[in-house]
Amino acid sequence: MVTGPMLLVIFAISIITLLTLIIKFNWQPFLALLLAGFITALLSRIPINDIPGILTSGFGSTLTGIGIVIALGVMLGELLNASGATQRIADTILDIFGIKKSPLAVALTGYVVSIPVFFDAAFVILLPLLKQLSYKTRIAFSSFVTALAVGLITTHAMVIPTPGPLIVASNFGLDLGTFFIYALIVTIPAVLVGGFAYPMFLNKITGEDAAISKEQLLEEDITIKEDLTNRNEDMVLPGNSTAFGLLALPIFLILMNTVSQLMFAEESILRTFFTFFGDKNVALFLTVLIASGILKKYILENHEEAVDEIYVSAVKKTGMILLITGAGGAFGNSIVETGIGDYLIGLMNTWSIPIILFAWLFTQILRSAQGSTTAALVTASSTLGPVVMNSGEASAVLVALAVGAGGIGLSLPNDSGFWVVNRFSDFTMKETFQTWTAGGTITGLTALLMIFILSLFTGVLPGI
Repeated sequence: MVTGPMLLVIFAISIITLLTLIIKFNWQPFLALLLAGFITALLSRIPINDIPGILTSGFGSTLTGIGIVIALGVMLGELLNASGATQRIADTILDIFGIKKSPLAVALTGYVVSIPVFFDAAFVILLPLLKQLSYKTRIAFSSFVTALAVGLITTHAMVIPTPGPLIVASNFGLDLGTFFIYALIVTIPAVLVGGFAYPMFLNKITGEDAAISKEQLLEEDITIKEDLTNRNEDMVLPGNSTAFGLLALPIFLILMNTVSQLMFAEESILRTFFTFFGDKNVALFLTVLIASGILKKYILENHEEAVDEIYVSAVKKTGMILLITGAGGAFGNSIVETGIGDYLIGLMNTWSIPIILFAWLFTQILRSAQGSTTAALVTASSTLGPVVMNSGEASAVLVALAVGAGGIGLSLPNDSGFWVVNRFSDFTMKETFQTWTAGGTITGLTALLMIFILSLFTGVLPGI
């Protein structure tokens, strides 16, 4: 086995190999992660016969903790989206805040909708609303795009039950309720800065001329209505209680699992009840069953496809996510077995680099280089999670949050999200960097600042 500084060389080679395969040769992250894990173990002089077991063990253990949850989360998102429940949520939030504060409403809409619906789909669904809002308010269209994109990417990277944050929590061995609460504390201020304050700053720079004109709307065959909440009068949407209730149900059950362990005795009936129904797998499974029954009539009313076709679509989307997640676990386990993770932590202590900052930088570099938030979260958490858990020298919650925050910003043209924003918004490259890249980076930095503030209360706040 290789030890000492050569471990850093091996680590650099494995990361460069991973990024080169994904960026230059357009390999699927699944294959690139597996190959990088094999190269890491081989260069570290792990016996070649042991390498397959290390990779498969990492792959399997990762999916054991997170596989069912990812599948159920995607299914729930598909059901909420196809039934119009996510649209109802968006309309209601806009009603509450009004047109004048619509950028804030848009940011919070993205924040909520991204929990069940993936970034790309949510952005495309809500984009026509942004154009109408820009026309009505005379606020720059780019401001609305920034607000929406920041809201979407923040929960995508940091708030359960979105798959990426679930993977991070699993790799750090965290209680999901605790992780969820602190993620809210960190991300809400971050979204207010990156998704509201920064878009309003952009609006001052660009001015009213940057707002969508009536001619632009008509060219895209978007009907202008005085009452934006009734813009889809042909659709039959679920009520507010249904839409918000189904979104909140799994989160409520998971949180009650955490609360019951703090409030009730171990033999208590309530604690037993919430321990079972608050398990992440059970909570999401129960919610999917309830959602499929309640939302079926709305799906059939608004679409030709039946509920079972929604499940087929969800399964197709789940497949690649599971493969990338498992391969990331395989790569991470390879790094753990070589001792690279322990060596990095020791080196950070020597250099006096806070592990929170290191986790954020590590994930940020992976995110900008790979172009995938989820892949960066998987790789970083698989590498750092076991080391932090075993060392006990840092708060696992704070380091896990730093990993999530590192997955938000510095999006470059190798990121599919970059091109979704660019193409659907009809932006120039400069506008895309100015809105999507800059907005996300400001949000990620704000989240990092919030994590450092939380770190001041280590040993005071529960779970930190």
